[in-house]
Amino acid sequence: MDKIKVEGGIYFIAFLLCIPFANWMIGNVGTVCVVDGPCLLPVGPDIMAPSGVLMIGAALVLRDMVQRRLGKKWALIAIVIGAALSAYVAPPALVVASAAAFLLSELADFAVYTPLQERRLVLAVLASSAVGLVIDSVVFLQLAFGNLDFLLGQVLGKSWMVLLALPLISLLRKRDQRLGVTSA
Repeated sequence: MDKIKVEGGIYFIAFLLCIPFANWMIGNVGTVCVVDGPCLLPVGPDIMAPSGVLMIGAALVLRDMVQRRLGKKWALIAIVIGAALSAYVAPPALVVASAAAFLLSELADFAVYTPLQERRLVLAVLASSAVGLVIDSVVFLQLAFGNLDFLLGQVLGKSWMVLLALPLISLLRKRDQRLGVTSA
């Protein structure tokens, strides 16, 4: 097995691990933990979000890297497994919201990333993640709570992880060019 496939396998596993880690963070990591509610982190001036949003932002980028290294088929497999895992680890009251938001946002990410990634990798990751994180936030909040009151915090929290990943994506693209590696 070549190094590129191994790298893809690492992205695949990291992508899937984001889901239980996000659920664990919501109950255990934050500057404020609401009784019988989520732990929150500041994501902007006077803007709080459940801490798990950080891992969901990372998952969007990692899914793109799964596709880059392993191809569309493995990216779709990762999305399906991820949606099932999301339903499995979510609290009972949030199973439908969690699984639906994950599935729809990752499929939207896939749809935007796929045509852009060959020419402009960093733009593809940024654009696809932006679409995915908004869809994830809107679908989850609407299904879970029937409103979009926490939309800004959700979007900002996920966006920070995407923005932090972009320099690494740029380095990956440069390394791929230097080594003559193309996407799967």
